[in-house]
Amino acid sequence: MAIRALFQAKNSNISASLFAILAKPLHQFSHPLKCKCLYGELVLKEPIMEIQQRLYHDGRPRGPLWRGKKLLGKEALFVIQGMKRFKDNDEKLARFIKSHVLRLLKLEKITVLNELERQQEVGLALKMFRLIEKEDWFKPDVFLYKDLIISLAKGQNMEEAMQVWDSMKEKELFPDYQTYAEVIRGFLRFGSPADAMNIYEDMKKCPDPPEELPFRVLLKGLVPHPLLRNRVKQDFIELFPERHIYDPLEETFGMQ
Repeated sequence: MAIRALFQAKNSNISASLFAILAKPLHQFSHPLKCKCLYGELVLKEPIMEIQQRLYHDGRPRGPLWRGKKLLGKEALFVIQGMKRFKDNDEKLARFIKSHVLRLLKLEKITVLNELERQQEVGLALKMFRLIEKEDWFKPDVFLYKDLIISLAKGQNMEEAMQVWDSMKEKELFPDYQTYAEVIRGFLRFGSPADAMNIYEDMKKCPDPPEELPFRVLLKGLVPHPLLRNRVKQDFIELFPERHIYDPLEETFGMQ
């Protein structure tokens, strides 16, 4: 009985002290918190609310990074690894696609396409896109075309990029200025300034308000071709009269 009475007295003292601490505003704690009990002092080094908030951290990444990793499931990862393994063997790749890729769900197929584009596996990404186009649920989406065209252009696969470009226009979808800029940059890297100018002329018919990015890509890439560059420069001055154009020195390019 004596032990039970002692234990109850101890618990009541601690409970009363903790209640007093929780009822007190946190900004008043300018020194370590202390609450007296029967056997000494219970010292709290920092406010209790801060301790509780710290307990919720479990080591996982926060926000979209974690959600993005969860979208790439085991089946999608297996398909991506298999397609990369058999990409140099058309027969094995066709069998793998028939047995594993076609059974993926809609979201998984789009996820696989996006991941192949991110990894610059543009040949496999193009195959995956053609499979998606044949699905009953497929509806032409400008962003799917845009991402694939940009990936192909960055890899200098300009012939395939223009095939997707033409396919997009047949479905009455039109590129934005970022897509124009990447295709123009791809042709300039590919060594085809004439094709870049053809895309530029097509861009000038775009009904959207003009943006600087495609013009600056052309002005930089056409430095070895002054006649073409002057045409773009005049258009840029008319559309953006307040913007500055950098003209490199002629000595930089060996012209006397």
